[in-house]
Amino acid sequence: MSSRERILGRVRRALADVPSEDTPIERAYLREHGDRSVEETVELLAENLADYRAIVHRCTAADLPATLAGMLAARGSKTVLVPPGLERSWLAEADTEQVPDRVESTPHELDRIDSVVTACAVAVAETGTIVLDGSPDQGRRRITLVPDHHICVVRVPDQVVSSVPQALERLDPARPLTWISGPSATSDIELDRVEGVHGPRTLEVVLVDTQASAETNS
Repeated sequence: MSSRERILGRVRRALADVPSEDTPIERAYLREHGDRSVEETVELLAENLADYRAIVHRCTAADLPATLAGMLAARGSKTVLVPPGLERSWLAEADTEQVPDRVESTPHELDRIDSVVTACAVAVAETGTIVLDGSPDQGRRRITLVPDHHICVVRVPDQVVSSVPQALERLDPARPLTWISGPSATSDIELDRVEGVHGPRTLEVVLVDTQASAETNS
Protein backbone atom coordinates (compact mmCIF):
# COMPACT_ATOMS: atom_id res chain seq x y z
CA MET A 1 0.00 0.00 0.00
CA SER A 2 1.37 3.38 -1.00
CA SER A 3 1.56 6.40 1.29
CA ARG A 4 -1.19 8.03 -0.72
CA GLU A 5 -3.53 5.08 -0.19
CA ARG A 6 -2.79 5.01 3.54
CA ILE A 7 -3.60 8.72 3.89
CA LEU A 8 -6.82 8.42 1.89
CA GLY A 9 -7.81 5.40 3.97
CA ARG A 10 -7.41 7.40 7.18
CA VAL A 11 -9.48 10.25 5.73
CA ARG A 12 -12.28 7.82 4.75
CA ARG A 13 -12.34 6.28 8.22
CA ALA A 14 -12.39 9.72 9.85
CA LEU A 15 -15.34 10.75 7.70
CA ALA A 16 -17.29 7.53 8.09
CA ASP A 17 -19.74 8.98 10.65
CA VAL A 18 -19.95 12.48 9.14
CA PRO A 19 -23.39 13.32 7.67
CA SER A 20 -23.57 13.65 3.90
CA GLU A 21 -23.70 17.07 2.26
CA ASP A 22 -27.43 16.68 1.73
CA THR A 23 -28.02 16.45 5.47
CA PRO A 24 -28.60 19.93 6.94
CA ILE A 25 -26.33 20.83 9.83
CA GLU A 26 -27.94 22.90 12.55
CA ARG A 27 -25.64 25.53 14.02
CA ALA A 28 -27.12 26.89 17.22
CA TYR A 29 -25.24 30.18 17.27
CA LEU A 30 -26.45 32.88 19.63
CA ARG A 31 -28.00 35.82 17.78
CA GLU A 32 -27.37 38.08 20.75
CA HIS A 33 -25.79 37.82 24.18
CA GLY A 34 -28.25 38.47 26.98
CA ASP A 35 -31.87 39.56 27.10
CA ARG A 36 -31.93 43.36 26.90
CA SER A 37 -34.72 45.86 26.47
CA VAL A 38 -34.59 48.45 23.70
CA GLU A 39 -33.39 51.08 26.17
CA GLU A 40 -30.66 48.78 27.50
CA THR A 41 -29.51 47.99 23.96
CA VAL A 42 -29.16 51.69 23.17
CA GLU A 43 -27.27 52.24 26.43
CA LEU A 44 -24.88 49.42 25.54
CA LEU A 45 -24.28 50.99 22.13
CA ALA A 46 -23.45 54.34 23.75
CA GLU A 47 -21.08 52.69 26.25
CA ASN A 48 -19.21 50.71 23.60
CA LEU A 49 -18.96 53.68 21.24
CA ALA A 50 -17.39 55.70 24.05
CA ASP A 51 -15.12 52.79 24.94
CA TYR A 52 -13.77 52.96 21.37
CA ARG A 53 -13.11 56.70 21.91
CA ALA A 54 -15.99 57.93 19.82
CA ILE A 55 -17.72 61.04 21.19
CA VAL A 56 -21.39 60.32 21.80
CA HIS A 57 -24.19 62.91 21.74
CA ARG A 58 -27.91 62.45 22.30
CA CYS A 59 -30.84 64.54 21.16
CA THR A 60 -34.33 64.41 19.71
CA ALA A 61 -35.06 64.79 16.01
CA ALA A 62 -36.35 68.32 16.63
CA ASP A 63 -33.07 69.28 18.32
CA LEU A 64 -30.79 67.64 15.73
CA PRO A 65 -30.13 70.78 13.60
CA ALA A 66 -29.08 72.78 16.67
CA THR A 67 -27.00 69.87 17.97
CA LEU A 68 -25.10 69.49 14.70
CA ALA A 69 -24.59 73.24 14.44
CA GLY A 70 -23.15 73.30 17.95
CA MET A 71 -20.83 70.38 17.24
CA LEU A 72 -19.47 71.97 14.06
CA ALA A 73 -19.01 75.32 15.81
CA ALA A 74 -17.17 73.69 18.72
CA ARG A 75 -14.89 71.97 16.23
CA GLY A 76 -14.27 75.26 14.41
CA SER A 77 -15.36 73.73 11.13
CA LYS A 78 -15.69 76.13 8.22
CA THR A 79 -16.55 73.52 5.61
CA VAL A 80 -18.67 70.38 5.88
CA LEU A 81 -18.96 67.65 3.26
CA VAL A 82 -22.57 66.66 2.57
CA PRO A 83 -23.75 63.42 0.91
CA PRO A 84 -26.38 64.00 -1.80
CA GLY A 85 -29.20 62.32 0.11
CA LEU A 86 -28.62 63.86 3.54
CA GLU A 87 -31.71 65.54 4.94
CA ARG A 88 -31.25 69.26 4.32
CA SER A 89 -32.91 70.22 7.60
CA TRP A 90 -30.11 68.56 9.57
CA LEU A 91 -27.63 71.31 8.69
CA ALA A 92 -30.12 74.17 8.42
CA GLU A 93 -28.67 75.93 11.48
CA ALA A 94 -24.99 75.26 10.77
CA ASP A 95 -22.85 78.31 9.98
CA THR A 96 -20.56 76.39 7.63
CA GLU A 97 -20.00 76.10 3.90
CA GLN A 98 -21.73 72.94 2.72
CA VAL A 99 -19.59 71.14 0.12
CA PRO A 100 -21.41 68.56 -2.03
CA ASP A 101 -19.94 65.12 -2.53
CA ARG A 102 -18.61 65.20 -6.09
CA VAL A 103 -17.11 62.38 -8.13
CA GLU A 104 -14.45 64.80 -9.38
CA SER A 105 -13.20 65.62 -5.88
CA THR A 106 -9.58 64.61 -5.42
CA PRO A 107 -8.16 63.14 -2.20
CA HIS A 108 -6.32 66.44 -1.62
CA GLU A 109 -9.59 68.37 -1.89
CA LEU A 110 -11.31 66.00 0.52
CA ASP A 111 -8.41 66.30 2.94
CA ARG A 112 -8.99 70.07 3.15
CA ILE A 113 -12.60 69.56 4.26
CA ASP A 114 -13.04 70.21 7.99
CA SER A 115 -15.91 67.79 8.70
CA VAL A 116 -18.29 65.34 7.07
CA VAL A 117 -21.82 64.54 8.26
CA THR A 118 -23.56 61.30 7.31
CA ALA A 119 -26.36 59.02 8.34
CA CYS A 120 -25.77 55.26 8.79
CA ALA A 121 -27.34 51.97 7.76
CA VAL A 122 -27.30 50.25 11.16
CA ALA A 123 -25.48 50.38 14.52
CA VAL A 124 -24.41 47.30 16.53
CA ALA A 125 -24.64 47.65 20.31
CA GLU A 126 -22.51 44.66 21.34
CA THR A 127 -19.52 45.79 19.30
CA GLY A 128 -20.00 49.56 19.33
CA THR A 129 -19.99 49.55 15.53
CA ILE A 130 -21.73 51.76 12.99
CA VAL A 131 -22.17 50.45 9.46
CA LEU A 132 -22.38 52.54 6.29
CA ASP A 133 -23.66 51.03 3.05
CA GLY A 134 -23.13 53.84 0.55
CA SER A 135 -26.77 54.94 0.51
CA PRO A 136 -27.47 58.54 -0.65
CA ASP A 137 -27.55 59.85 2.94
CA GLN A 138 -24.12 58.32 3.60
CA GLY A 139 -22.30 58.99 0.33
CA ARG A 140 -19.32 57.23 -1.14
CA ARG A 141 -16.89 55.40 1.10
CA ARG A 142 -13.99 57.79 0.61
CA ILE A 143 -15.79 60.81 2.07
CA THR A 144 -15.79 59.12 5.48
CA LEU A 145 -12.16 58.01 5.22
CA VAL A 146 -10.28 61.12 4.06
CA PRO A 147 -11.65 64.05 6.13
CA ASP A 148 -10.32 64.17 9.68
CA HIS A 149 -13.69 64.62 11.43
CA HIS A 150 -16.74 62.42 10.88
CA ILE A 151 -20.16 63.06 12.44
CA CYS A 152 -22.52 60.10 12.06
CA VAL A 153 -26.23 60.32 12.88
CA VAL A 154 -27.94 57.17 14.18
CA ARG A 155 -31.71 57.02 14.45
CA VAL A 156 -32.70 55.47 17.77
CA PRO A 157 -34.10 52.89 18.19
CA ASP A 158 -34.87 52.08 14.54
CA GLN A 159 -31.26 51.65 13.41
CA VAL A 160 -29.89 49.98 16.54
CA VAL A 161 -29.50 46.19 16.85
CA SER A 162 -27.87 44.08 19.53
CA SER A 163 -25.53 41.90 17.52
CA VAL A 164 -23.61 41.44 14.29
CA PRO A 165 -25.92 38.60 13.08
CA GLN A 166 -28.90 40.93 13.48
CA ALA A 167 -27.05 43.67 11.59
CA LEU A 168 -26.22 41.31 8.72
CA GLU A 169 -29.91 40.53 8.30
CA ARG A 170 -30.52 44.20 7.51
CA LEU A 171 -27.60 44.72 5.15
CA ASP A 172 -27.23 44.03 1.44
CA PRO A 173 -23.91 42.17 0.90
CA ALA A 174 -23.74 43.55 -2.63
CA ARG A 175 -23.40 47.11 -1.32
CA PRO A 176 -20.06 48.72 -0.29
CA LEU A 177 -20.19 48.18 3.48
CA THR A 178 -17.95 50.16 5.83
CA TRP A 179 -17.82 48.93 9.44
CA ILE A 180 -16.60 51.58 11.87
CA SER A 181 -15.74 50.93 15.52
CA GLY A 182 -14.44 54.22 16.85
CA PRO A 183 -12.04 56.64 15.16
CA SER A 184 -9.28 55.30 12.95
CA ALA A 185 -6.44 53.91 15.08
CA THR A 186 -3.52 51.52 14.90
CA SER A 187 -0.71 50.42 17.19
CA ASP A 188 2.89 49.51 16.51
CA ILE A 189 4.78 46.60 18.04
CA GLU A 190 5.33 48.64 21.21
CA LEU A 191 1.56 49.26 21.46
CA ASP A 192 1.88 53.00 20.86
CA ARG A 193 -1.57 54.03 19.63
CA VAL A 194 -1.73 56.36 16.61
CA GLU A 195 -5.07 57.75 15.45
CA GLY A 196 -6.03 58.95 11.98
CA VAL A 197 -3.75 56.70 9.95
CA HIS A 198 -6.44 55.27 7.67
CA GLY A 199 -9.51 57.32 8.52
CA PRO A 200 -10.84 60.18 10.68
CA ARG A 201 -9.03 60.97 13.91
CA THR A 202 -12.30 62.13 15.46
CA LEU A 203 -15.60 60.26 15.27
CA GLU A 204 -18.70 61.83 16.79
CA VAL A 205 -21.93 59.84 16.89
CA VAL A 206 -25.31 61.48 17.43
CA LEU A 207 -28.00 59.16 18.79
CA VAL A 208 -31.25 60.76 17.68
CA ASP A 209 -34.29 59.66 19.66
CA THR A 210 -36.99 59.53 17.00
CA GLN A 211 -39.59 58.15 19.42
CA ALA A 212 -39.33 61.17 21.70
CA SER A 213 -40.15 63.48 18.79
CA ALA A 214 -43.03 61.27 17.68
CA GLU A 215 -44.50 61.23 21.18
CA THR A 216 -44.18 65.01 21.45
CA ASN A 217 -45.91 65.55 18.10
CA SER A 218 -48.75 63.20 19.02
